[in-house]
Amino acid sequence: MSHPWSRPIRAAVSALTALSALAALGACSGGGGQAPARGTAEDPVTLTFWAWTKGSKEVVDAFNASHDTIKVKFEEIPSGGLGGYPKIANAVKAGIAPDLLSIEYPQLSQFVSQGSLQDLSGHLTEDIKKKFLPQAVELTTMGGRNWAVPFDASPQVFYYRKDFFDKHDIAPPRTWDEFRTAAEQVRKAEPRTRIGTFFPDDPTFFQAMAWQAGAQWFSTEKDAWRVDTTDPASTRAADYWQGMIDDRLVTTASSFSPEWTGSLKQGTTVGYLGASWGAGVLSGIVPEQKGKWAAVQVPSWDAGKPASGMIGGSTFAVSKGSEKTAAAVEFALWMSTTEAGIKARIGASTSSAMPAAPALVPVARKAFDTGFFGGQDLYSLYEKAGASVGPNWLWGPSTGATNSALGDELSDVVGGGSTLRKALGTAHDATVADAKKRGLKVEDAS
Repeated sequence: MSHPWSRPIRAAVSALTALSALAALGACSGGGGQAPARGTAEDPVTLTFWAWTKGSKEVVDAFNASHDTIKVKFEEIPSGGLGGYPKIANAVKAGIAPDLLSIEYPQLSQFVSQGSLQDLSGHLTEDIKKKFLPQAVELTTMGGRNWAVPFDASPQVFYYRKDFFDKHDIAPPRTWDEFRTAAEQVRKAEPRTRIGTFFPDDPTFFQAMAWQAGAQWFSTEKDAWRVDTTDPASTRAADYWQGMIDDRLVTTASSFSPEWTGSLKQGTTVGYLGASWGAGVLSGIVPEQKGKWAAVQVPSWDAGKPASGMIGGSTFAVSKGSEKTAAAVEFALWMSTTEAGIKARIGASTSSAMPAAPALVPVARKAFDTGFFGGQDLYSLYEKAGASVGPNWLWGPSTGATNSALGDELSDVVGGGSTLRKALGTAHDATVADAKKRGLKVEDAS
């Protein structure tokens, strides 16, 4: 593939290989030395599957109703940021992990480097990979091997209370300068009301802002990782959001907290900087506000050049101890690349996920009820946002350390005890230290 995402990802692959970060992982193709279960009439199997994403139970029910030789037992776990990832890591360590796992793109490299997942290259042919967005394939490829089946893409979007904006003659912002102006207008119109929220508990929120601004926190040179969370694009995003926080133009509630959901219900928060999956979140939280919301491209730094980062986005990976790899991949591909799978995931729930398989976007468009947004064609908006995702972002080898340090610092930022610039530096130092501790060669670009 010649997509621009290929260049940084392939460079990282070379570094990972040279550093032996993925050494011995090729052997992770099922433990115990037993013959792998196939999921055929002669050899039926029951898979175990852990996930937290909306619609997962419905998609499992639909699969079980339409398949005889492969059955799936589903367990809902906390979202990754609320304990799901530690639960997965502990289960893998104890040898009791399920066959199939839901893992977001940012965390995938860490699970791969820890030897927790199986190499799926033998199951994902070129024809299969062509069904997905090139960037989704690249984000699940490390060391020249395929480690997961992509499910969705998650570009940024700005959701806003159209009725409030119309009532007060506030134009939906196209740039971050316009967003600040609109934020001032919102507060002036109703002093207790804010245009949106800076989420201090979710590092991926700020990472997406840096990504969208053109940051490149991770890159590779020869056989080393290069880490720089304090590049000009990152500090530009940090300074902007520091100003928004200091001037109290946004709220700083934790994501999905009672404080945040209460402000949506009370109408004191009239915007949401989220991802494509955020439409389902909003319609589930404030169904009584049906018809009052709309969505536009996330503001960019240049009105003539739309840009987006990604917040989350999920994949399906097979745990290293599973003896049911072929069946697990078949189920994952059914969820990601079939009309029945997408309909089950989206139509039977409030999920507004954008499929990573472009051919399935029309199915998602039909399956998701956009009545909450006045019938707006959200998926055309998502497709445009997806096309504007910055091509140079690369997830690093120590996502857990990066996010832990950044998250701790962000809490201090909103409390007035730190700054976003300091948070960037802290995340940088923690990432470098963790990578070196794990034996990776690191070039400190600070």
